[in-house]
Amino acid sequence: MERKIEEFYLKWKKDVIRKPLMIYGPKQIGKTFSVLKFGRKEYKNLVYFNTENNKTLLDLFQKERSTEKIILHLSLLSGETILKDDTLIIMDNVSDNNIVKGLKLFGSEHSKYHIIAIISGKDKLSEFKGEELQFKAMNEMDFEEFLWAKDERSLSELIKESFNKKKTCPFHKVALDLFQEYLETGGLPEVIAAKLSGKSRQELDAIKQKIIAIYKKELALNSNLIDIPRGLEVIDSIPEQLKKENKKFQYGLIGVGRRAKEYESTINYIVNNQLAYRSNKIKTVKSPLSSCKEKDSFKLYLPDDGLLYTMLHLNKKQFLADENIKETVYENHIAKTLAESGYSLYYYQSEGKAEVNFVIQNRMGQIIPIELTTKTNSKAKSLAVLMKKFTVSQAYRITENNFSTKKDIRYIPIYAIFCLNNTKI
Repeated sequence: MERKIEEFYLKWKKDVIRKPLMIYGPKQIGKTFSVLKFGRKEYKNLVYFNTENNKTLLDLFQKERSTEKIILHLSLLSGETILKDDTLIIMDNVSDNNIVKGLKLFGSEHSKYHIIAIISGKDKLSEFKGEELQFKAMNEMDFEEFLWAKDERSLSELIKESFNKKKTCPFHKVALDLFQEYLETGGLPEVIAAKLSGKSRQELDAIKQKIIAIYKKELALNSNLIDIPRGLEVIDSIPEQLKKENKKFQYGLIGVGRRAKEYESTINYIVNNQLAYRSNKIKTVKSPLSSCKEKDSFKLYLPDDGLLYTMLHLNKKQFLADENIKETVYENHIAKTLAESGYSLYYYQSEGKAEVNFVIQNRMGQIIPIELTTKTNSKAKSLAVLMKKFTVSQAYRITENNFSTKKDIRYIPIYAIFCLNNTKI
C-alpha cells in the first residue's frame, strides 16, 4: 500500500545535507514496512537491525565512536557490504541513548551513509534531540491513502479539486459511502489489508482488539509511566467520554471520587505518546490560542477511528441509524486529522454554553473555527456568535452535504477533512 511519507523519504535521500532520519509514531501504523519498502525500491541493498534486546548491537554503539568502524561491524553483523549512498541502514525499535549517540556521529560528519531509525511513541524524543538528526512523525493511513489502497485515486483527486476550487464534488455520495467504510475500518495498515482481502467485520474487530491489546501492553511495560492501572482506565474511558452530550473529560466517569491530580501525569504521558489527542477548552479567542486554554477542561480523542468504532461495539447499521453516535465518530475523525496535521486543538465554549467543536490557528497566525453539523446538531448560532464576538473572518462548517460557501463560512463534507493536511488553511 502506498503511503504519503514515501515522498518525504525520497526528498530526504536526495538532500545534500542529509542526516540520520528518526521516524517516530505509535506501533502498528506501518513505520517499519514503509521504510523497508523504500529501501528495497531505492537502494542497491539494505541492512536491517532490530535493536530491541540486541546486546551485540548495544555493546557496539556503547564502545565504538568511529563511524567507519561502526560501519565495518555492522557489515559483519549483517553479512552485507554497506556502500556509501547505495545502502540503506535501518535501525528498528530504537530506545537506547548509546545507539542514538552513535547515529549522531554520522550526522555531525555529514556522512554519505544513509540511516533511518524507527521509534515507537514520542517520550524518548526529548532525550534524542540534536542538530545531528532529522525527525519525522508518521501516523496511520488517512482517508486519501485509504482511497489509494482501494484503487480510487481519481476520486481523491476530484475531492481535492473540489476543495481547492470551491466547487461541488460530482461523486459526493460515492465519497461519503467510502468514507463511512473507512471509519469502520480505520487507518491501521493491517486492518485495511484485511479489509481489502475480504475479511469479515468480526475478523477485522479481532485484529483491532489485538492492536488495542498491544497498545495497552506498551503502557504496562513502560517504566516511564508511574501509574499503569490509571493509564489503562483513561484509554478505556475515552469512548464513553465521547458518547456524552458534553464531551469534556470527566474523572467521575472512570470511578467515584476520582480527581484530576491523580490522573494528570498519566494523561500527559498518553497524549505525549499519541495514544490520545487532547483538545483544551477556551472561553475567549485571541492570538496565540495557547494563552486562552483552560488546563483543567479538555476532551480526549482516540488516534484511530476504527479502534473507536470497535471500542463502541458498533456495526454499520447502528452507526447509520444513530445520529449521536455518528456525531461522536465524526468529531473524533476531525480531531485526529487536525492533530496529525500539526494543529493544536481547542474548542470554544461560552458562558452561555454556545460551543464550537474546534478552533485552530494556522501557520500565518489566522484563527479559524471549525464546527461539525449533523441532523440533530446544527449549532448554527454558536458559530455565528463566535465569529461576531471575536471578529473572525473565516470559518469551516463540516457536514454530510456537498461543498458550498455561504458568506464567510465554507461548508466542507466530512470526507474531505484530509484536504486540510495539504493546504495552509
